[in-house]
Amino acid sequence: MTLASAKPSSANHSRCRHFTADGRRCRLAVLDTRSHLCFRHSALSAAASQPPQNDSEDLSADLLPELSEFNSGVDINKFLARLLILVTKGRISPRRASVLAYITNQLLHSHRAIARENHLQPQQQSQPLIFDYSDWPDPEDGSGIKGPAAFRRATLAAALRDQEKTSS
Repeated sequence: MTLASAKPSSANHSRCRHFTADGRRCRLAVLDTRSHLCFRHSALSAAASQPPQNDSEDLSADLLPELSEFNSGVDINKFLARLLILVTKGRISPRRASVLAYITNQLLHSHRAIARENHLQPQQQSQPLIFDYSDWPDPEDGSGIKGPAAFRRATLAAALRDQEKTSS
């Protein structure tokens, strides 16, 4: 590269000052007038200047102060609110936060599955069921058996008698 080509001309002030490895200049417009870089290269230089986040840092004191078990949706909601605060403060990476949010989503689904299983299981009763048919009328067939089956038999027998009377 010669001295004449390295000098910025007045026409090139609006272009990004980033040069590629093979010596070509970026063609995008300048975003930051202090660094004379475009949006892409100013973001790259800003990311390179920040120290990398430690994703193995123990944040349990911040995320789980009084939560020992995630037994309810309220516990999960509190956890996610604390997680959001840590992400916005830059103390936890978005990648790590998304993994933790996914895990809490799985916990929430497991709560629903447990509730569904508990609802489908028959409830054990402390006392056996007692059916009281004492107020049912005595059956017309004279069997002395009271209850829905006897009542149904009596109703059918009465319907058959009525049918026989009409047909004859």
